[in-house]
Amino acid sequence: MPKHAPTPFRRRKSTRAALAAGVVAALGAGVLFTQANASSGDTQPRTARNATTPATAEPTPPAKAGLTTAAKPTAPAKAKPTTAPKPTATRRATTAPKATTAPKATAPAGPTTAKVTPPTANAPFDYQIGSPYSPPKDVKVVSRDRTAKPAAGLYNICYVNAFQTQPDALDWWEKNQPDLLLRDGSGTPVQDEDWGEALLDTSTAGKRDRLAKIVGGWIDGCAKSGFQAVEPDNLDSYERSGDRLTKQHNAAFARLLAQRAHAAGLAIGQKNTTELLPERRTIGFDFAVAEECGQYEECEAYAAAYANRVYVIEYTGTGYSRACSGWGGRLSVVQRDLDVSAPGGSYRYRAC
Repeated sequence: MPKHAPTPFRRRKSTRAALAAGVVAALGAGVLFTQANASSGDTQPRTARNATTPATAEPTPPAKAGLTTAAKPTAPAKAKPTTAPKPTATRRATTAPKATTAPKATAPAGPTTAKVTPPTANAPFDYQIGSPYSPPKDVKVVSRDRTAKPAAGLYNICYVNAFQTQPDALDWWEKNQPDLLLRDGSGTPVQDEDWGEALLDTSTAGKRDRLAKIVGGWIDGCAKSGFQAVEPDNLDSYERSGDRLTKQHNAAFARLLAQRAHAAGLAIGQKNTTELLPERRTIGFDFAVAEECGQYEECEAYAAAYANRVYVIEYTGTGYSRACSGWGGRLSVVQRDLDVSAPGGSYRYRAC
């Protein structure tokens, strides 16, 4: 969008009501899963998914498209990647953002952590990873692709496709960092077929460190642009890896990204994946961005884990109605079109 260039994240197969209920119970009981060996490092984004150019790598991404009522959303469009060198961030949004050059990789941030301010719970919200535009009146928090400029005077969340490549960035990775692409037995990159994105290989500490330097450059770029937070997309890529990646691999990489974000003075949001809610503290997440938690009855799990500091995006009328009726008074809930587009055409925005 941002990878969002969107097709909404279609809730991949990740969570479901039963799983969400189990997470709520586990959280209530004080159960925390331990995070698997996280090493230090950094990496890049989706829509809605979208991504800016890496500190040492991949080009920028695209946005997501049109919404239907009650029907399940289809995969969103994605923002075009930038050229191999400069940095910037479903998974979702309208018009694909202009690609930037892939930036040179920067060294991982040191142990110092700058002051981090998470977004306010239940603040009026807009999700613009597909295409930026003047936010509706009263909006206080907005999420945009890393290639876009922050909205003046608002709390801005930077979208970064961190666990998969942008569709148009695959050539860059093949040329510059081929071994950081997850591959099947025949050597072919493993794909997220819904989005046309190749999965990044987070299976070893060494690869996570290298990825963290690339994606970390994008995160630093978000901070320099004036964003206050970052949402790294595709945390659940292990579910599409054919068992080549595990939840622990992605949790360890997310930990590196959280360290990089905090060092840059940015809050970091957990993007979807209720399965990793019990590990939120060991990873370092500060809030959540949840796509379709109303549709899949997962809002309770996120609300309990993050004390209502949850930003909800629904793509269907059914999901929006459920989220508003159950959580509209406590969580920031909006309905967007699947393309996460700007006003005109398939644009849709409403908040409760």
